Amino acid sequence: MKSPHAETVTPDRDWYPPAQRLDSPNQDERPPGQQPELIVVHAISLPPGEFGGGHVAELFQNRLDPDAHPYFAEVGGLRVSAHVLIDREGQATQFVPFSRRAWHAGVSRWQGRERCNDFSIGIELEGTDEDPFTPAQYVALAQMIGWVRARWPDIGPDALAGHSDIAPGRKTDPGPHFDWARLRQELHEVSA
Repeated sequence: MKSPHAETVTPDRDWYPPAQRLDSPNQDERPPGQQPELIVVHAISLPPGEFGGGHVAELFQNRLDPDAHPYFAEVGGLRVSAHVLIDREGQATQFVPFSRRAWHAGVSRWQGRERCNDFSIGIELEGTDEDPFTPAQYVALAQMIGWVRARWPDIGPDALAGHSDIAPGRKTDPGPHFDWARLRQELHEVSA
């Protein structure tokens, strides 16, 4: 499916080649002159604690059936997205080009700057606060971060945060089971 924003994106920087593409309407232009400077790691599962089923993609595309599960009635009206979702098997789906603003962070602050959506890339991992993430997810996340950093030089080596880091007290993801040391090791192996 051709993106409705194809004229404003650069394919060699905006679309991660291994990812399946599904457009989300929940995106817009970044502020003028603003490039990505931060990667935010999230975790999501729909319904909560269940994996697979395509419901996260439906949420990001405003197609979640509120009658399919009681929880969906609560979240079906949200207008949210992420740039990329990595499922439990390490497969990536991209919803928003990296040069555009995905609606993933909400009210947020990083290093004194508010509105993290303006300058960040949001990556959702299929998961919960209660479950460890899979080895395939760490490998896929590290490979994608390496690819993104090579194309967006304003994203420095320390410009990596969890949703809980930019919205403390409001968000807890990616949660206590996310292994930041393992991600750093995977990133080291990708760059070696």
